[in-house]
Amino acid sequence: MSITVEKKQELIGKFALKEGDTGSPEVQVAILSERIVNLTEHLKTHKKDFHSRRGLLMMVGQRRRLLDYVKNKETARYEALIKELGLRR
Repeated sequence: MSITVEKKQELIGKFALKEGDTGSPEVQVAILSERIVNLTEHLKTHKKDFHSRRGLLMMVGQRRRLLDYVKNKETARYEALIKELGLRR
């Protein structure tokens, strides 16, 4: 359900704004998106795993808040981020 270290480093390298950037909203949204995809696949096979479903909903809410923050700060960054990740909205 969680992502591998290699995949996480790949996402950090791709979405980092500068060298060593691991906390920018873009990186956080990318990592959350990958975790959400993995957890969604898990829930397709384990339909009654309600604890993981709650965690999924919390991650989706966190990603939504981060995206709203980016949108309020700089709309161009927001548009580029959702286009890159293939998110709706």
